[in-house]
Amino acid sequence: MSGPKFSTWRPHPWHGLPTGPEPPRIVRAYVEITPFDLVKYEIDKESGYLKVDRPQRGASLPPALYGFLPRTYAGKRVGALMEGATDGDHDPLDVCVVSERPIARAEILVEARVIGGVPMLDAGAADDKILAVLTTDALWGKAEDLGDLPKPMIDRIVHYFSTYKRMPGELPATNVGAPYGREHAFAVVRAAMADYAELVPASATPDGPLP
Repeated sequence: MSGPKFSTWRPHPWHGLPTGPEPPRIVRAYVEITPFDLVKYEIDKESGYLKVDRPQRGASLPPALYGFLPRTYAGKRVGALMEGATDGDHDPLDVCVVSERPIARAEILVEARVIGGVPMLDAGAADDKILAVLTTDALWGKAEDLGDLPKPMIDRIVHYFSTYKRMPGELPATNVGAPYGREHAFAVVRAAMADYAELVPASATPDGPLP
């Protein structure tokens, strides 16, 4: 009888974990910040640990869990899907995960269903924000597309990304477009997985080929 399967060492959150059990529809999100964080944390790409990026500059807080999808990368394929983009932003693909119950802890993994996304241009680079729901959520867990969430909730997410880098007296460096539904979001996730596969060959990852 074989024993339980486990990692001898902590996997790198970006490179050592699968994108999800059924990407692009069902994904695994690594959470960097929560709606309660006054400081923006992000993954240190070299070590895999969470680091302080900067204090939140404005008064608004993230409206949902915010992190990224493992083994994704916003490169040329992601950039080609956004009008006006010259490239991707060369980061893992960002994701917001909606849940009814407040989740106040970061550096966790959540299984989420992709339902849409928000296009954002950051200095000419595609910086998509994939929108997803916690699959086990009692209220939102059955959502399949963007229209299954209340419009005020979507508006709040769009407003946050339209303003979170902007301060009075400064010209905005970002441009946020109209939210898109799950089919385009699926295409963005697939493109980000393909960009990652080109960036990091399967032989370089501990678990072999992408799921």
